[in-house]
Amino acid sequence: MASLMKGRTGDWEIVIGLEVHAQVTADAKLFSGASTAFGADPNTQVSLVDAAMPGMLPVVNEKSIEQAVRTGLALNAQVNLHSVFARKNYFYPDLPQGYQISQYEEPIIGEGEIVIDLPEGDSKTVGIERLHLEQDAGKSLHDQHPSQSYIDLNRSGVTLMEIVSKPDMRSADEATAYIEKIRSILRYIGSCDGNMQEGSMRADVNVSVRRPGEALGTRCEIKNVNSIRFVRQAIDHEAARQIEIIEDGGEIDQETRLYDPDRGETRSMRSKEDAHDYRYFPDPDLLPIDLDQGFVDQLKQTLPELPDQKKIRFTDDYGLSPYDASVLVAERETAEFYETVAKGRDAKLAANWVMSELFGRLNKADTAIAASPVSAEALGGLIDLITDDTISGRIAKDVFNEMFETGKDAAAIVEEKGLKQITDTGEIEGIIDTIIADSPDNVAQYQGGNMKVIGWFVGQVMKASQGKANPKLVNELLRMKLDA
Repeated sequence: MASLMKGRTGDWEIVIGLEVHAQVTADAKLFSGASTAFGADPNTQVSLVDAAMPGMLPVVNEKSIEQAVRTGLALNAQVNLHSVFARKNYFYPDLPQGYQISQYEEPIIGEGEIVIDLPEGDSKTVGIERLHLEQDAGKSLHDQHPSQSYIDLNRSGVTLMEIVSKPDMRSADEATAYIEKIRSILRYIGSCDGNMQEGSMRADVNVSVRRPGEALGTRCEIKNVNSIRFVRQAIDHEAARQIEIIEDGGEIDQETRLYDPDRGETRSMRSKEDAHDYRYFPDPDLLPIDLDQGFVDQLKQTLPELPDQKKIRFTDDYGLSPYDASVLVAERETAEFYETVAKGRDAKLAANWVMSELFGRLNKADTAIAASPVSAEALGGLIDLITDDTISGRIAKDVFNEMFETGKDAAAIVEEKGLKQITDTGEIEGIIDTIIADSPDNVAQYQGGNMKVIGWFVGQVMKASQGKANPKLVNELLRMKLDA
């Protein structure tokens, strides 16, 4: 059921389409051999082609074509064997050619679809309209001089894939789930690193509102939103802004807007251009791209197991819930880490340890799983100690914390600190006998029918044994002695 937004005069439906700009993982730019490495000094990664020097001709980077095709295949999309680069004409100070080489009527990838996972455990299919290749513009720097703007052309000519969705999303939740899924797929196949902080993935967000069941409203496009949190905020603010205008008797202008995260609002940037304003025409310096079906089939063989396939396998092979599986497959590194931990062990116990204890500590330390101080093998070793009753689950949490802090092995910590679980029946019986003798009131309560008091006895035994007594054995022996 569609998520509706309340206005003063009733319910409104939000309609969202996204254009995700993903920087292709490649060592060189789309039409030149200049480096694409992030963080270089301004204007140190600019070829004569990128700077649009007279007489310079573009030459297509084959790696960029490969990555676009692999991405199209991963998005269950149509790969167009014939595609054409076009010139998109507009003026920006950081666009040295006065036009952008992009694709328009004949993109390299056509329609596709992805399935997104929603918070309530539901899923939804979102259509992909197209994926086309284009070159990025440079960057205007407005904070380097009090009265002048500087231009950095390091990004000029970097390969972008623009992935255009259909207007299938109806809430900020759906839009953010869509971006997370696209990012996950791109990172799985290695066609984009998905690093929004460095600008290698960003989104243009198209938002309109309408009464449920009515025709589409006038949309506004919010440009270059560079974090998933900001996408959510921008949608919520823009939808509320449009509803207020319409309810006050006004009309929505089709325009391009910017999201200001400091103020939490969108503001007008320019009236929205239509395609004819860009005067598209095929680039005369570039031949059409004609692909061989064998080339596409070969690239398909290079794709890894993708998140949706992995999720199905995790639920089937490991007995995980769809939610747990979707969390574990969201990042390729996480899925691989989990599988190493789970191999030959209780898969659900392994999932609990990865998702609760490990994720909790990694988030707190702001550390990626690839840099975890506790390796997958080490975490598996800790789970082995729980499974074979060497330590209890409670003691295991203390051991894990020490492993995270020191990088030591679980078995070494248990040995060093004398944490082995007491499974000697005689030793546990001795502790129980002492506690029963010292607690006649609680014994009377239990024997009078208050079964809950058993929890108090278990707690006392665990305390007396410093948490080392085997809890299952403690419960069995307590009940045997109290029932006698």
